Amino acid sequence: MDQLPDRMPPLARESMDDTQRAAADELIAGPRKGVKGPFIALLRSPRLLAPLQKAGEFATLVVSRQWTQQFEWFTHVPLAIDEGTSAETIEALRIGRRPPAMSIDEALVYDFIVELTTHRGVADETFAACIERFGERGLIDLVGLVGYFTMISMVLNVARTPPAEVPGVAALPESPL
Repeated sequence: MDQLPDRMPPLARESMDDTQRAAADELIAGPRKGVKGPFIALLRSPRLLAPLQKAGEFATLVVSRQWTQQFEWFTHVPLAIDEGTSAETIEALRIGRRPPAMSIDEALVYDFIVELTTHRGVADETFAACIERFGERGLIDLVGLVGYFTMISMVLNVARTPPAEVPGVAALPESPL
């Protein structure tokens, strides 16, 4: 199979600016242990990369809760914890409640996802807040992430794919919704 040329190969450390180096160092020190996959391209926009890498795990938990998707829940809870999501926030999500104490990014992501999936759209205020925080590209990335993990959750639920249980991670109860 012929492979197309890489349009955005990894950046050499010496060609990165200070913001890119800081974002790369954060990725290397975190659970990903390196600049991999989509983060290679996203490193070109470290202002976008920083909030979205943390918001991505949290968004996955919100979608996992909505679909009572155990496989994704067990996979992403440890990653969300490593990204700084509190145990209290994770427990509130697990039992189907809006977490009372979220970071600004978590609250924006939570409200956006709940509005989008409940009302099939978002209010102007929510839209504007997300654009201000994540930019247009970040907002579209969030929509894509929600769509992707919704589809993955549906596939896993239809297939009844069992989770690999993780010590210290409580399973999702049946949906309270």
